[in-house]
Amino acid sequence: MAPSTSGVIRPHSSSLSVFHRISDAVIIFLTLYLSVMFYGIDWQVSYLNAAFISVLLFYFIGEGLGLYVSWRGVPAINHIKPVITSWIITVFILLIIGYAIKTTSSYSRVAFGFWVILAPLFVISWRLLVREVLGSLRAKGFNSRSVAIVGANEQGDRLADFIDTHPETGMRLNGVYDDRKILENRVHKGLSLRINGDNKELLSKARAGKYDIIYIALPMKAARRIQELVSDLSDTTVSVYIMPDFFIFDLLHARWTNLGDISTVSIYESPHSGINGWVKRTEDIILALLILLIIVIPMFFIALGVKLSSPGPVLFKQTRYGLDGCKIKVWKFRSMSVTEDGDTIKQAQKGDSRITKFGRILRKTSLDELPQFINVLLGEMSIVGPRPHAVAHNEEFRNLIPGYMLRHKVKPGITGWAQINGWRGETNTVDKMRYRIENDLWYIRNWSVWLDLKIIVLTIRRGFIDDNAY
Repeated sequence: MAPSTSGVIRPHSSSLSVFHRISDAVIIFLTLYLSVMFYGIDWQVSYLNAAFISVLLFYFIGEGLGLYVSWRGVPAINHIKPVITSWIITVFILLIIGYAIKTTSSYSRVAFGFWVILAPLFVISWRLLVREVLGSLRAKGFNSRSVAIVGANEQGDRLADFIDTHPETGMRLNGVYDDRKILENRVHKGLSLRINGDNKELLSKARAGKYDIIYIALPMKAARRIQELVSDLSDTTVSVYIMPDFFIFDLLHARWTNLGDISTVSIYESPHSGINGWVKRTEDIILALLILLIIVIPMFFIALGVKLSSPGPVLFKQTRYGLDGCKIKVWKFRSMSVTEDGDTIKQAQKGDSRITKFGRILRKTSLDELPQFINVLLGEMSIVGPRPHAVAHNEEFRNLIPGYMLRHKVKPGITGWAQINGWRGETNTVDKMRYRIENDLWYIRNWSVWLDLKIIVLTIRRGFIDDNAY
């Protein structure tokens, strides 16, 4: 039996990624040197060490965030965000190291602060300049690649349209092929390029070196045809890419992974695995500490108001489902005369007699949720994420709404995408809960630090008062 080969699937990278790694290191070193010289400070070994450590950290974090993968066909913003995120985490770790080994006094705070701002600006500016120059050259025909598509279907149409409208990728679509019986005059949507022939003609041209890249856009049910085509194309030097139609599934942060030599595609996965989990946790700790410093005095007066307004504990802890469906105790200021936490819980309604007068103010303004920042520091919740529901409500709706439990692929949050879009408060119908879940799953699919910050800003801007909160 022949030995198995590695089945690891890696993001595409090129010599350009090596160039970017070198340029990133040069810029980080150079901007620190310029910052130190600008303020008339002597260059010492300590600054060299800081630059060296920051480059290593930036490489490691950037690799996890996809900073050095190929940018062909990817929007510029998708490469600006990883630079800023990687640099913020790098600086945060540098500060922790500095305080831990008590070396912060060896550096000029002014020069260091200037460098913290200058380095990412130069890295981003340089990358955008390189991107613009290469895109311009590729649009004019330099470093272009001849492309063929196998599959006259929706997948093939989408790819053809993208290549046609993005000349900066350097790809030139020169052929579309399909083995099925197709009308002679069939053309791709929005393109003048007709079907060039069947797979035999494709193989003939591929062997003749007419194509650099072939995209196979056949459906998953055509596995046998794909296997035969891939086997035939192994007799050529063309680069082959398969576009499996995973859009038939309701994907949740899908990604390639591998188990030993076996490659797999995740259909349902958390966006906070690997380095993203560290990024999310760092974001939560920093913001939660800052917010708690601001609200500690208001929380004291709220606690006093709860105690004086009605008998019972100040804080109310209710069991909710957290990450991966594990049960957690969510903290709130008590706003009701009862503290229900069982198999059956009645949602708060308009004019609910269980709500105290002071509690009504707290619930209307969401101030009863403030103790949940403690849950965030404990690692049980995030500042942004799907709102946690009572266990009883989870068990009720998981049987009524497909995909309901997928919201537990991330930690529950104090605020979320559903809340800023109006799906807050009582959900007295299945449809209302379904809309909330759809918003929660959209957030998980599209998560980024920037989306979290946007949700936080919109939560503050739109205020904490909500007519749907009882």
